Parts: sequence; C-alpha cells; structure tokens
Amino acid sequence: MTATESIARADDPIDLRLSKAELDAHREHITDFIESQYEAAGADQAIIGLSGGIDSTLTSHLLVEAVGAENVHALVQPSEVNRDENMSDAERVASELLDVEYDVVGINPLVDSFLDAYPDAAEDTTATGNLRARVRGVLNYLVANHEGGLVVGTGNRSEALVGYFTKYGDGAVDCHPIANLYKQQVRQLARHVGVPDDLAGKESSAELWEGQTDEGELGMAYDTLDSILALHVDGPLSTSATANEIGVDAETIETVRGLYEASEHKRRAPPGPDRLH
Repeated sequence: MTATESIARADDPIDLRLSKAELDAHREHITDFIESQYEAAGADQAIIGLSGGIDSTLTSHLLVEAVGAENVHALVQPSEVNRDENMSDAERVASELLDVEYDVVGINPLVDSFLDAYPDAAEDTTATGNLRARVRGVLNYLVANHEGGLVVGTGNRSEALVGYFTKYGDGAVDCHPIANLYKQQVRQLARHVGVPDDLAGKESSAELWEGQTDEGELGMAYDTLDSILALHVDGPLSTSATANEIGVDAETIETVRGLYEASEHKRRAPPGPDRLH
C-alpha cells in the first residue's frame, strides 16, 4: 500500500460502538484470554512493545489487569522516523499510567547494520519500514527468550483484515488480545478502562517512515474502513448494498475487498504441500 492524499470518507458510517455491558464483557473476555495464554505458556513475564499509539496503550492496560504490573516488561523502540511525542507517550504509559518495568532500545544501529549488509534496499521506503517492524519483533523475542516471557501483540481486527501489519514484524507475536475489535471499538474500550482522552483519540500511525499516517496510507478514514469490513467482508452485504448503506463509492469497497483477499497469506501459517499417503 502507498500513501494517498485523498482520504475516502463515508457519508453515513455505521455505529459500531458497544454498550456498557458489552464493553464490560469484552474487558473480562480479553483479560481472561490473556491470563489463559500466559498460564498455558508457563511464562514468567509478558513482553509488549509500546509505540505510544492507542492499540498498544489499550493492550498494555488490559495486560496489567490480567497478569499484574510486576509481570509486564515493556519495550519502547524508537527509530529516526518516530515522532518524539509518540515515544514520550509510550514512556508515559509505562511509567506514569501503569508503572511497569520498561526499557528504551533505539533501533537505528540495528536497522543501519542490515542496510549496510544490503545497501540496495536503502532507498526502498516500504522495505526499510518493514525492516524496522521486524527488528522490533526480533528484540521482543530476544527479551522474551531471556526472561521466559510471552510476547503480546497489539493488532486489531480492522488492520488484520486488510493486512495492515508487517508479516513477521508486528505480526510476529504469541497472541493478539484485541484481535476481535474494530478500530473504533479499540478507542471506545480504551476510554472505558481509563486511558486518557488525549491518548485514546490521537491520530494513528505505524511510523514505519517519516510522515506516515494509517489513514493516509490506507486511503480512507477508519470509521469508513470499519463500516466496509463489518457490512461487506465480515457481513453479508454486496458491494452495491454496502455503498448505498454508508454512502461511499463502490471503488472504495472494492479496494478494501482487494486488500482483504491479497493479505490472506498474512493471516495464515506458511503453507506446505499436503501430506502424501
């Protein structure tokens, strides 16, 4: 995917917000899931990468609720393309909001060493952006292996369905606690569990390269994406019915469908041939 200047916005996106009872149910369901994954792995620590964004902020809050702050080790991994305020937010979450152990590990030297080894990719924005995500994943597992830890992912449903994550990067984790939540539900649950409004409502960016934003790269607003996924990809409506329902052009819906189909490989284990009998 490449960044686009035009952001598609539905005239009437559907409201996917949850009731208070549903929010309470999701909160309990997710923390129970985390606890069961932690215990099944026999883990001594839960490892999570903090970006300063809403997905990792919500997940870290639920993680502390499930296994206790004393059992969480967060990693803040800045690079040259990260905005200082996001890294400050990540440290604020770890130190002020949750009081968990955390380390700040700058990844520039590691990224540079890869590009020194293969300089042909140095000017490839997408390749180097994905490299940054994969370096972070390697560091997460280095710490997890050293501490007997479980690597906890922060991916949500909206991004997973369109492949908006790096394979073997932020997708390389042991579990994804918020995997069933659309982006607008992530923001809503974050506020419900006490995440401050300035964090819950901030603009999303994977920050794989300078100036990148999620909506800019996706080419559409998150509430538009969520609506198309809920009605057309997860739901039964056709392209034309979805377009009429939310007031967006059919081309935008077909774009989302194309992203969903093209990213199927990211949501599956690497394939192998069928076993011969």
